[in-house]
Amino acid sequence: MNDRKPRTATYNRLEVDRILATAKQLEQRIEERFPGSGLKGIATELIGVAGRGQQRLDRLHGPLWSRRGVAIGGIVILVLLAVLAVVPAFRASQEIGSRADVFQATTAFIDELVLLGIAIVYLMGHEGRGKRSVALAALYELRSMAHVIDMHQLTKDPEHILYRRAASTESSLSRRMTRFELGRYLDYCSEMLSLVSKMAALHVQDLRDPVVLGAVRDVESLTGNLQNKIWQKKQILDASLARRVKRSAAGLSAARAESRTASEPSAANATKAVVQAAENPIPGSKPR
Repeated sequence: MNDRKPRTATYNRLEVDRILATAKQLEQRIEERFPGSGLKGIATELIGVAGRGQQRLDRLHGPLWSRRGVAIGGIVILVLLAVLAVVPAFRASQEIGSRADVFQATTAFIDELVLLGIAIVYLMGHEGRGKRSVALAALYELRSMAHVIDMHQLTKDPEHILYRRAASTESSLSRRMTRFELGRYLDYCSEMLSLVSKMAALHVQDLRDPVVLGAVRDVESLTGNLQNKIWQKKQILDASLARRVKRSAAGLSAARAESRTASEPSAANATKAVVQAAENPIPGSKPR
């Protein structure tokens, strides 16, 4: 009998496994639409980054025992050194007679305490700096991936859809995408940029570090700006499609109007012929 409780969905936290599942589904969609493309390779690499991100997040959420041990050992050594320095000074203080000597000894003791406190504070942040370095390394990788995604959509302009008859040069790129395929390609790039942004946000979900938070904001700003470029291309595609549909509808209406105009004289002539036949019966015929 399985007594394991089913996992409940959380809607106030980002989950690495959900992001990983979304990345895998996106890779499958790209493979089905653009098999063997470079975009599919980026999606595969994005899955690898998400998998490595799980290990990094485990390091960020848990203690770094090596750095914590170094910090604790350093603090203990500093405290022992301070005690060893204070004890002889306390013994020598009994021989101090003038106020100037007392002031000088007190000043030296305060200076040592200040230096000891600074050293302890530095050692206490040793583990945090280790986590910061781990998070920043992951964010630099995500930032590079965002630029790689942008490079793939950089040459995917809607101009070759709008101006297919434009003359090409020897250095012109080979562009064989249809309007629909180009729209899907841009959509996939935008989705991957969104995944990059969400992977970056994972690093500050539990780590309260202002430096890491600033780096995450930079990645989010970068991906947002790149998505705006893609959105502008999509707007051009949608606007051109709307104009094309409007022209087609206008042409169809004109064709229908011409058809009705051409059929009206024929109907009038047929009616006139019937009336004339009724008024002028054929000779030799008898009315019924």
